[in-house]
Amino acid sequence: MGLQIQTNVAALNAQRNLSVTGLKMGKVLEKLSSGYRINRAADDAAGLGISEKMRAQIRGNAQAVRNAQDGISMLQTAEGAMDEIHAILQRMRELSVQAANGTYAENGGERTSIGQEINQLKQEIDRIATKTVFNGQQLLTGTLSGTNGGATAADVVVGDQLTTGTVAAITALDVANATAQTYTFSSAGAGILTLTGADGIAHTLTGLTDLTANETRTLDFSTVGVSITIQANASGKTIANAITDLTAAADDTIVVTGTGAASLQVGANAGDQLSISFTNMQTNQLGAGSDLATLISDDQNVSTIAKASSLITELDGAIEDVNSQRGQLGAVQNRLESVVKSLSVAVENLSAAESRIRDADIASLSSELVSSQILQQAGISVLSQANTAPQAALSLLQG
Repeated sequence: MGLQIQTNVAALNAQRNLSVTGLKMGKVLEKLSSGYRINRAADDAAGLGISEKMRAQIRGNAQAVRNAQDGISMLQTAEGAMDEIHAILQRMRELSVQAANGTYAENGGERTSIGQEINQLKQEIDRIATKTVFNGQQLLTGTLSGTNGGATAADVVVGDQLTTGTVAAITALDVANATAQTYTFSSAGAGILTLTGADGIAHTLTGLTDLTANETRTLDFSTVGVSITIQANASGKTIANAITDLTAAADDTIVVTGTGAASLQVGANAGDQLSISFTNMQTNQLGAGSDLATLISDDQNVSTIAKASSLITELDGAIEDVNSQRGQLGAVQNRLESVVKSLSVAVENLSAAESRIRDADIASLSSELVSSQILQQAGISVLSQANTAPQAALSLLQG
């Protein structure tokens, strides 16, 4: 090979190899600094696709674990309330057994006192049932969250017009806390409006006054979980006309729909769900025969031995109803705990598999880094030698 100075092939070769070494070293440094073997699709296209699918499953399962744990909390909230209902029923039964004893005169003051406590305890059961709420959902009324299922032509719905006298509009209807059933408006006199559910539970508003011009007023029937908002026009609206409209046969009902069933997403994929159901724990749904609410309608519920004996039988049925529901919720809670354990294992194993594909092997990369550093230093040295080689041609020109 001759000696040239126009084209330094050795220097070009050294530059090319030094560039390759620099590129390789840059990738090694990127992987070491990020901790990932795959930082872009070019690093491993197939591996990237597989690991991203695994990541979707990992994150989905991790969220499903939290969903199941929320479900357990929901069940524990319901069961905690039912535990107190159980205690109340046991006290009511104890009082009924006391009243069934012939040492008390029938229709006497002692029985009335016992009946008063039983009546108060019955009201407390209903309060617990309607006020046990988890994230805005009632757990013990048989309807987790009510929705308005009325028809415009026959029932009260948002947008209805109250047209007797001046016109007013129904601008809002909140039934989220109401039990699924039909509610009916009625009035017992001036300024009085009652909303009664099909189960017999009612709430009465009294002392209602006229609506002034453009006034917006909310009628809150909190006992049954319904509120209705009325807006008058510029002429106002007399309460008498508003009551007339709401109690008219064609437009006097509110229909609430909904169920006590909830679906928990307990997996990473669509359709991987578990259903849990909550039943109505109000006194009109508990009992061996009719219901507790029927037998405990006033303070005379144990005024005779016969009434006390009937109440004992009814309370036995109520206790059995609560036992059954608590047993079902307990079984579902155990199932959800198994779901949490299973999903946690899946997250662990999928994370390990994804790590083998995606994460960097630090030991291997450290060795590559040392190799690249040596090659880079050698390349720089060789390039320096190659650049000085053409200077040998000067010695031929001397002399």
